Amino acid sequence: MTFTELAKRVSLSAPATTERVRRLEQAGIVTGYVAVVDPQRLGLPIEAIVRVRVRSLDTPRFRERVVTLAQVRDADHVTGDDCWLLRVVCRSMVELEEFVEQAQRYGDTTTSLVFSSHARNRPVTRDVLEGIVSR
Repeated sequence: MTFTELAKRVSLSAPATTERVRRLEQAGIVTGYVAVVDPQRLGLPIEAIVRVRVRSLDTPRFRERVVTLAQVRDADHVTGDDCWLLRVVCRSMVELEEFVEQAQRYGDTTTSLVFSSHARNRPVTRDVLEGIVSR
Protein backbone atom coordinates (compact mmCIF):
# COMPACT_ATOMS: atom_id res chain seq x y z
CA MET A 1 0.00 0.00 0.00
CA THR A 2 1.13 3.55 -0.55
CA PHE A 3 2.17 5.89 2.26
CA THR A 4 -0.94 7.98 1.51
CA GLU A 5 -3.16 4.94 1.92
CA LEU A 6 -1.42 3.93 5.16
CA ALA A 7 -1.67 7.51 6.43
CA LYS A 8 -5.45 7.50 5.94
CA ARG A 9 -5.75 4.20 7.82
CA VAL A 10 -3.78 5.46 10.82
CA SER A 11 -5.19 9.01 10.75
CA LEU A 12 -1.85 10.75 10.16
CA SER A 13 -0.50 12.92 7.39
CA ALA A 14 1.39 11.23 4.56
CA PRO A 15 4.71 12.95 5.52
CA ALA A 16 4.35 11.90 9.18
CA THR A 17 3.53 8.34 8.13
CA THR A 18 6.46 8.24 5.72
CA GLU A 19 8.81 9.47 8.46
CA ARG A 20 7.56 6.87 10.93
CA VAL A 21 7.95 4.04 8.41
CA ARG A 22 11.50 5.24 7.64
CA ARG A 23 12.30 5.19 11.36
CA LEU A 24 10.94 1.62 11.58
CA GLU A 25 13.23 0.67 8.70
CA GLN A 26 16.24 2.35 10.33
CA ALA A 27 15.49 0.64 13.64
CA GLY A 28 15.48 -2.74 11.88
CA ILE A 29 11.81 -3.40 12.65
CA VAL A 30 10.89 -3.31 8.96
CA THR A 31 13.65 -5.37 7.39
CA GLY A 32 12.58 -5.40 3.75
CA TYR A 33 9.90 -5.79 1.15
CA VAL A 34 9.45 -8.90 -0.97
CA ALA A 35 7.55 -10.23 -3.94
CA VAL A 36 5.82 -13.52 -3.16
CA VAL A 37 6.12 -15.92 -6.09
CA ASP A 38 4.34 -19.21 -6.78
CA PRO A 39 6.99 -21.97 -7.07
CA GLN A 40 4.63 -24.18 -9.09
CA ARG A 41 4.34 -21.52 -11.79
CA LEU A 42 8.14 -21.44 -11.91
CA GLY A 43 8.26 -25.17 -12.65
CA LEU A 44 8.88 -26.28 -9.06
CA PRO A 45 5.84 -28.47 -8.26
CA ILE A 46 7.42 -30.55 -5.47
CA GLU A 47 7.53 -28.96 -2.05
CA ALA A 48 8.80 -30.73 1.03
CA ILE A 49 9.76 -30.19 4.63
CA VAL A 50 13.10 -31.84 5.37
CA ARG A 51 14.01 -32.22 9.02
CA VAL A 52 17.69 -32.93 9.65
CA ARG A 53 19.45 -34.09 12.80
CA VAL A 54 22.91 -32.73 12.01
CA ARG A 55 25.90 -34.04 13.94
CA SER A 56 27.13 -31.02 15.93
CA LEU A 57 30.62 -30.98 14.40
CA ASP A 58 29.05 -30.93 10.92
CA THR A 59 26.83 -27.87 11.51
CA PRO A 60 29.16 -25.31 9.86
CA ARG A 61 29.59 -27.50 6.75
CA PHE A 62 25.84 -28.21 6.64
CA ARG A 63 25.12 -24.47 6.75
CA GLU A 64 27.63 -23.83 3.99
CA ARG A 65 26.83 -26.77 1.69
CA VAL A 66 23.14 -27.56 2.16
CA VAL A 67 21.37 -24.46 3.49
CA THR A 68 22.78 -22.43 0.59
CA LEU A 69 21.40 -24.76 -2.12
CA ALA A 70 18.90 -23.22 -4.55
CA GLN A 71 16.12 -25.62 -3.52
CA VAL A 72 16.03 -24.25 0.05
CA ARG A 73 13.34 -21.62 0.54
CA ASP A 74 13.48 -21.52 4.34
CA ALA A 75 16.00 -22.92 6.80
CA ASP A 76 15.42 -22.78 10.53
CA HIS A 77 17.93 -23.98 13.13
CA VAL A 78 15.60 -25.35 15.82
CA THR A 79 15.52 -27.08 19.19
CA GLY A 80 14.28 -30.62 19.70
CA ASP A 81 15.19 -33.94 18.13
CA ASP A 82 15.87 -32.38 14.74
CA CYS A 83 18.37 -29.54 14.43
CA TRP A 84 17.20 -28.06 11.13
CA LEU A 85 13.83 -27.57 9.50
CA LEU A 86 14.16 -26.93 5.77
CA ARG A 87 11.38 -26.03 3.34
CA VAL A 88 12.52 -27.00 -0.14
CA VAL A 89 11.09 -26.84 -3.66
CA CYS A 90 12.14 -29.13 -6.50
CA ARG A 91 11.39 -29.78 -10.16
CA SER A 92 10.99 -33.52 -9.64
CA MET A 93 11.10 -36.36 -7.16
CA VAL A 94 14.54 -37.24 -8.52
CA GLU A 95 15.78 -33.75 -7.61
CA LEU A 96 14.23 -34.06 -4.14
CA GLU A 97 15.90 -37.43 -3.66
CA GLU A 98 19.27 -35.95 -4.64
CA PHE A 99 18.72 -33.05 -2.24
CA VAL A 100 17.89 -35.41 0.64
CA GLU A 101 20.95 -37.52 -0.15
CA GLN A 102 23.12 -34.40 0.17
CA ALA A 103 21.51 -33.53 3.51
CA GLN A 104 22.01 -37.10 4.76
CA ARG A 105 25.77 -36.64 4.51
CA TYR A 106 25.47 -34.52 7.68
CA GLY A 107 22.95 -36.54 9.69
CA ASP A 108 19.58 -38.29 9.76
CA THR A 109 16.69 -36.84 7.78
CA THR A 110 12.91 -37.06 7.80
CA THR A 111 11.10 -35.76 4.72
CA SER A 112 7.43 -34.79 4.45
CA LEU A 113 5.77 -33.76 1.20
CA VAL A 114 3.58 -30.66 1.40
CA PHE A 115 0.04 -31.32 0.14
CA SER A 116 -1.12 -27.74 0.63
CA SER A 117 -0.34 -24.66 2.73
CA HIS A 118 -3.05 -22.80 4.56
CA ALA A 119 -0.97 -20.07 6.21
CA ARG A 120 2.15 -18.85 4.43
CA ASN A 121 3.78 -15.42 4.28
CA ARG A 122 1.04 -14.17 6.55
CA PRO A 123 1.48 -10.42 6.98
CA VAL A 124 1.55 -8.63 10.28
CA THR A 125 -2.07 -7.70 10.94
CA ARG A 126 -3.34 -4.22 10.25
CA ASP A 127 -4.10 -3.71 13.94
CA VAL A 128 -0.50 -4.46 14.89
CA LEU A 129 0.88 -2.28 12.10
CA GLU A 130 -1.44 0.62 12.92
CA GLY A 131 -0.40 0.41 16.57
CA ILE A 132 3.29 0.60 15.67
CA VAL A 133 2.98 3.37 13.07
CA SER A 134 0.74 5.58 15.21
CA ARG A 135 3.21 5.60 18.17
